[in-house]
Amino acid sequence: MRDENQLFDNWNEIKKDIQKSSGIFFHQREIFYAKIGQNIGFEQNGKGESFIRPLLIYKKFNSNLFLGIPLSTTKNRGKYYFEFSFKQNKTSVAILSQIRLFDSKRLIRKIGKIDNDNFNKLKERLFEIL
Repeated sequence: MRDENQLFDNWNEIKKDIQKSSGIFFHQREIFYAKIGQNIGFEQNGKGESFIRPLLIYKKFNSNLFLGIPLSTTKNRGKYYFEFSFKQNKTSVAILSQIRLFDSKRLIRKIGKIDNDNFNKLKERLFEIL
């Protein structure tokens, strides 16, 4: 495993490129791969060389900013997680405790969309914990 300082240095170089890029058009309920980075402490990190993780667009504020929820395939249970499927035979888990503001420049490509029923259930769960 690489040194944590090296991961931060690599992420800082990627952030410089992200800042120069244009944002991608998106809608609420869509799921994108996004560069979320090497973060602090227990905050959810991206994976791989580009620090990528799937994100659910929870709330669109404008063409640049949205409230996003990182997704995982690790099956966690409890009030801070919401399990659903947007691809056949694949379960995703929304990490509700990690919801935060993102810029559309971090988005890479759309990979799916959560259906209305699951999205409404996710919203109810989120309201319970907030």
